Amino acid sequence: EREETPLRLGVLLDVSGSMSQDLAFIRSASINFISMLGTAEDVTIVDFDSEVRSARFDPQDPRLVERIRGQKVGGFTALYDAIGVYLDGASTLDGRKVALIYTDGGDTRSRLSLSELLDLLKASDVTAYVIGALEHQSSFLRQQQQMRLVRMAEATGGRAFFPTSTTGLATVYKEVLAEIRGQYTIGYLSTNERMDGAWRKVEVRLVAPGARDYRVRARRGYYALYRPESSPPPPRR
Repeated sequence: EREETPLRLGVLLDVSGSMSQDLAFIRSASINFISMLGTAEDVTIVDFDSEVRSARFDPQDPRLVERIRGQKVGGFTALYDAIGVYLDGASTLDGRKVALIYTDGGDTRSRLSLSELLDLLKASDVTAYVIGALEHQSSFLRQQQQMRLVRMAEATGGRAFFPTSTTGLATVYKEVLAEIRGQYTIGYLSTNERMDGAWRKVEVRLVAPGARDYRVRARRGYYALYRPESSPPPPRR
């Protein structure tokens, strides 16, 4: 029997100037998803442009919807920093953590680099689902942004989606909700006792009869604990 753990939802909203044609879309889209999800322990809203702002709400708090509906666009885009801020806050919470990120994938202001962000995502216990609003970009830029967003989502065992309409978004939500409700947490004790901070690859396979009909979506590894070899042993008591 699967043990139920609290679900922590994060909604990250890109409200930079490049999202001016998509603001109405992400407003309604994020509100609809929260209502479809139903139960969650809390909802963290992170909205960002040149700056990053974060607030945590009870799902029934009317200020949650007001916060989303009151968004206005402007400024540059600190996408990587916004995700970093969310990951930092989520690291102090218990339970399952799911982030829904609405963005066009551009970043023009962050201090974090993409490679640094990917390391943070891989080290976190957050599953990220990205909703990419790329319809108003050139085909060349769209391809670049799409690749970046896919890398971000897959680093956490999540997925990236690129719906072109509200009808397509409804289908995306059904898939995301099915994955959230079907998630399991599994663990194991590694026989590798080295505390070198290295990346350890992990592959999860289904071996039961009929497993070909299913697809496993999981993290691809983890970072080992790190302790310098020169560190003295802990004092005896």
